[in-house]
Amino acid sequence: MTATLEKEKNINSPDREFTLERTRNIGIAAHIDAGKTTTTERILYYTGFMHKIGEVHDGNTVMDWMEQERERGITITSAATTCFWKQQDEGLAKLFTGIDNRINIIDTPGHVDFTAEVERSMRVLDGAVAVFCAVAGVQPQSEPVWRQATKYNVPRIAFINKMDRTGADFNKALNDLRTKLGAEAHAVGIPIGAEDKLRGVIDVVNQKAIVYDPSDETGVQYDITDIPEDLKVKAEMALEQLIDAVSNLDDEVAEMVLEDSEITPVTLKTAIHRLTCELKFVPVLCGSAFKNKGVQPLMDAVVDYLPSPVEVPAAMAVEADDETTEVTVEADDNGNFCSLAFKLWTDPFVGKLVFIRVYSGLLRKGDTIYNPRTRKRDRVSRLIMLQADKRTDVDAVYSGDIAAIVGLRNVTTGDTLCDKELDVMLEPPTFPEPVISMAVEPNSNADRDKMSEALQRLAEEDPTFRVFTNDETGQLIIAGMGELHLDIIRDRLMREFKVEATVGAPQISYREAITAPAEGEGKFIRQSGGRGQYGHAIINIEPNKRGKGVEIENKIVGGVIPKEYHSAVNAGIREAIAGGVLAGYPMVDVRVEVVDGSYHEVDSNELAFKMAGIFAFKEACKKAKLVLLEPVMKVEVVTPDEYQGDVMGDLNRRRGKILGMETNAKQLCTVTCEVPLAEMFGYATAVRSLSRGRASYSMEPFSFEQVPSSIAEEIVSGSTKKPART
Repeated sequence: MTATLEKEKNINSPDREFTLERTRNIGIAAHIDAGKTTTTERILYYTGFMHKIGEVHDGNTVMDWMEQERERGITITSAATTCFWKQQDEGLAKLFTGIDNRINIIDTPGHVDFTAEVERSMRVLDGAVAVFCAVAGVQPQSEPVWRQATKYNVPRIAFINKMDRTGADFNKALNDLRTKLGAEAHAVGIPIGAEDKLRGVIDVVNQKAIVYDPSDETGVQYDITDIPEDLKVKAEMALEQLIDAVSNLDDEVAEMVLEDSEITPVTLKTAIHRLTCELKFVPVLCGSAFKNKGVQPLMDAVVDYLPSPVEVPAAMAVEADDETTEVTVEADDNGNFCSLAFKLWTDPFVGKLVFIRVYSGLLRKGDTIYNPRTRKRDRVSRLIMLQADKRTDVDAVYSGDIAAIVGLRNVTTGDTLCDKELDVMLEPPTFPEPVISMAVEPNSNADRDKMSEALQRLAEEDPTFRVFTNDETGQLIIAGMGELHLDIIRDRLMREFKVEATVGAPQISYREAITAPAEGEGKFIRQSGGRGQYGHAIINIEPNKRGKGVEIENKIVGGVIPKEYHSAVNAGIREAIAGGVLAGYPMVDVRVEVVDGSYHEVDSNELAFKMAGIFAFKEACKKAKLVLLEPVMKVEVVTPDEYQGDVMGDLNRRRGKILGMETNAKQLCTVTCEVPLAEMFGYATAVRSLSRGRASYSMEPFSFEQVPSSIAEEIVSGSTKKPART
């Protein structure tokens, strides 16, 4: 205890109420509808944060505070809050049993469309509670969330929820964790009963039964008793299995097992805590958040097994002037201030909020902070602690805190905010590229300016949402992670920014090309009684090598076209190339030689030779076997092996060309292929449907390839009626 107290004295500011050792930064993450928000609501109720339990189906939860969340019954944006927990059991000595611990919680979305919220939350958390359904076990979206936590080395405990539901099977769900996620998962809590007979849980480590009072629907009243006789053998077997699993991973416990020494609850908890922090072990608990059973032991486990900010590896940064030089940022109130801006949000009452995770030092209201990316300073006028959608002003934030700053300028997601003397950059969270795009148009001219500003603000908040104008089609395009994602964006445009807009499929940017050499002659002759116009050019065209672009070479000899008109002929040819001949799309990979022509001493001028160039090029193209090219994407689909056949069949139906296939040890198959962009609209929804939501994909522009003749005819015939195929 002396060493721990000495450590606290050295790294904790005397002003802070809760030491770093008694602070936990955790996230609640899982598949859609596994019970994340319901679990968080119970945590807030049992910690005294609120006096009434909120329900998702009633639309009155604290964490799902957006209108869209309450209407749809889903979490859209990660909400942060703070609560305080006093351990119920003997706990670990170093965790000050009987003293409040401060727990910062982020409730994350489960839908893959809002994966950015999970990504940035995992980047700043020290631990996570992964929630699983006792009936369904490891569900599709559980896997990507688990991989995100692994990516950022986040220690986890698992909570098998919904033990009250028909078909609940704790052992099956536990086995799923081991087989589907490859987790070293072992039970530290097992259920007493299941389905409608769920009465409580057994604390395996302490060998105690936690039995809930059936007359108390809130779950506040429960007894910690000796294990009932009919469950003693089961509980003792669970303890033996737990000790065996820990001893296989921890030398200290292994030595005690070999020496046949007594392994006390505190010794076992200390070892589990150590292994969990090292990402070698996943403690598993169970209960029913909806029926208010098993949440208090979960909170004890958060404090016992998940790390404090001083127990995770120190954050690594690089010097702003030399990104090859690494700098260690220790969790210490007395160090230089260093934080990561992991989220931006526009609050209708206080304005722009910058969510930060403080890694080192402390920040007081009125201090000046520095942004190494912009090389600019900014004064902190207001600091806020977060309680979902409620804001509490504070005078200072300390190392390990998650808070928000009001009114900072020129800050983007992933920026480091620190002292000027430190001048380092922390690793920002990484985000996937958008996979679906739509065209958006305001319903009225009055909405046009408002929409532009609104989309800009939404793009600042969400790194996976992009807004851009297609230069070729003139459409305003919005891109995101899925149809639901863009639907929410449109809904927010209407509700928050009062902008009415219509969305639709964007146009495809096709290209035209020639497949054979040809000659063309263009004459532009006009006589109008006075000075006329005369231009005459003869050109040869041929296909250029793929990717070489457009080349125009002047091979005029003998002055048949004066030099001052050479550039006019070239300009006419380039204009014709840009406008296309077949269906109005730009032409690519063509080589043009201007070989002959004639001029009139009086009537020739630049305009006449420009028109001659246009006519000559169009005539040559009619003989050169024009074809239509379409953009082809390189697509990579990652799917569980059992859905490989369905996924590949769908790609073939989309005119995809399979380039390769690879299956890893975790039975995940990676399919690499080329697919025309025109066939990829709606693929995000299709691939999830084919794989029950377990597959993911990415795509990037690859090349332009010839459109099959049947489709080309449709596009060409439609080009006179509409700008492009949608």
